[in-house]
Amino acid sequence: MARRSKGRRRRVWIPVILLSLVGALAGGGYALVLYVRPYLHGTDCQVSAKEGSLQLDLEQASNAATIAAVADRKKLPEQAVVIAYATAFQESKIHNLPGGDRDSVGLFQQRPSMGWGKAVQLGDPVYATSRFFDALVKVKHYQTRAVYDAAQRVQHSADGTAYAQHEDAAKVLAAGYTGREPGIVRCWFSPDRRTPERRTAAIQQLQYAFGSPQVNPMKDQTEIMVADRQRGWNVASWAVSQAQGYGLTEIRFAGRHWTADDGFAGWTSDDSAPGDRVIIR
Repeated sequence: MARRSKGRRRRVWIPVILLSLVGALAGGGYALVLYVRPYLHGTDCQVSAKEGSLQLDLEQASNAATIAAVADRKKLPEQAVVIAYATAFQESKIHNLPGGDRDSVGLFQQRPSMGWGKAVQLGDPVYATSRFFDALVKVKHYQTRAVYDAAQRVQHSADGTAYAQHEDAAKVLAAGYTGREPGIVRCWFSPDRRTPERRTAAIQQLQYAFGSPQVNPMKDQTEIMVADRQRGWNVASWAVSQAQGYGLTEIRFAGRHWTADDGFAGWTSDDSAPGDRVIIR
């Protein structure tokens, strides 16, 4: 009887050991998934609006955010932003190109020889966008013209109808970056694409693009005061699109927050995120 009892004990312990091993492997697998997951999605940005969804690389997102910021500074309507996006899509795919046809430069492929400014100035997306809008507002009834027609009256390109093909994509970007549709711009990047934190430089660039909004700098965060929700989402979308370049790790606004650790998830619930200021870390 003693031997049979011993055997039963051994048979009981074997499943327990196996279950423990399986549990350990499962736990290790879960830990591995948590480690690997930030690398799986790669690096990108996305705008998911009612009009549709659009994928951007980080440079495109940064430039798209700048265009909307300059429009906000100049108090321009959303249609001006749509026209600017359609133009930039056609001219540069929203990349800040160092050159192009003849002496064309930058987002809008503006030519120094045609009086747009010096090449080094046109290589600055804020300056180039500002010059584009200055020309656009001189186009009579630009808000009610066809997008391609308004763009062509600024650009004077060889084929002005080419801007029309980008109108739908431009409307998606404008919905997100102007802040009309809240929290629809998200960016993500893998841990190996992280950069050192340069929050002070990011805020300086934000002020340059938006025109010096009220800023409250603190030790571990910076608060950007906003007059309304739409402008707040304009600022928040700008910040998330600049996060990788300036090493930003968290942005909070209007009951939501974005973190670099889980950027692919986009804007998630945060009841403590205020509605009168965008918090950047």
